[in-house]
Amino acid sequence: MKIVILGMGHMGSWLAGELSGQNELAVFDKDRTKLTGLTDMLILQDLAGIKAFGPTLLINAVTLQNTIPVFDEVLRYLPDNCVISDMASIKGTLNDYYAQKGFKFVSVHPMFGPTFANMDMLRGESIIIIKESHPEGAAFVESFFKRLGVTIFEYSFAEHDRMMAYSLTLPFISSMAFASCVDRSTVPGTTFAKHMKIAKGLLSEDDNLLGEVLFNAYSLPELDRVTAMMEYLKHIIQGRDHEALSEFLDKLRKNIA
Repeated sequence: MKIVILGMGHMGSWLAGELSGQNELAVFDKDRTKLTGLTDMLILQDLAGIKAFGPTLLINAVTLQNTIPVFDEVLRYLPDNCVISDMASIKGTLNDYYAQKGFKFVSVHPMFGPTFANMDMLRGESIIIIKESHPEGAAFVESFFKRLGVTIFEYSFAEHDRMMAYSLTLPFISSMAFASCVDRSTVPGTTFAKHMKIAKGLLSEDDNLLGEVLFNAYSLPELDRVTAMMEYLKHIIQGRDHEALSEFLDKLRKNIA
């Protein structure tokens, strides 16, 4: 397959390495330093070079805020039968955008990244393929990730963003709350160390990625749930109410059972 990848960040460069051996590949990034050292693929000098290459699949791996603007720049260079793909962690208005443009598309969200996942051993990790995706593009993505042992889930556009508020926003804001309260004190204990490791990993991510997750339209209800529970816990502690604390802890244990 002839594939173009736009954006050589963490995900784009990883995809380029995985796809280059069995496909005819071309890549582009405005930051030319990200293109150094790449082999077995065509380095596009500009977006207009996409037209001569004639891809059957275009993977847009730029940040969410740039996904639609980049599509707008490149669609005029694509053959009509080209499948276009995004890797956005929050889908937002992409559903409406794809409907307006008329291209076959496959919308994907890899639920792993270089901070916490071993990119050389992804068995047991997960990706989401959006249900509205064209069967041709979805079949290629499914085949590629199944080869790597990745578990595949399917959600609609709306289901995806609601799920991301739960699966990403909730742990993100919990880790940020922890990080906002720590100082430079040396603290013994494995529990604290584990929380610190998670917080450091999260905050090593790109600000744009964190913003994509937090600015999801469904994030605020999750934040409200967390703050409400913290206020309730504060109420229990202030009252030194052992019975209420036991009931609260039992509820938490049932939640994570």
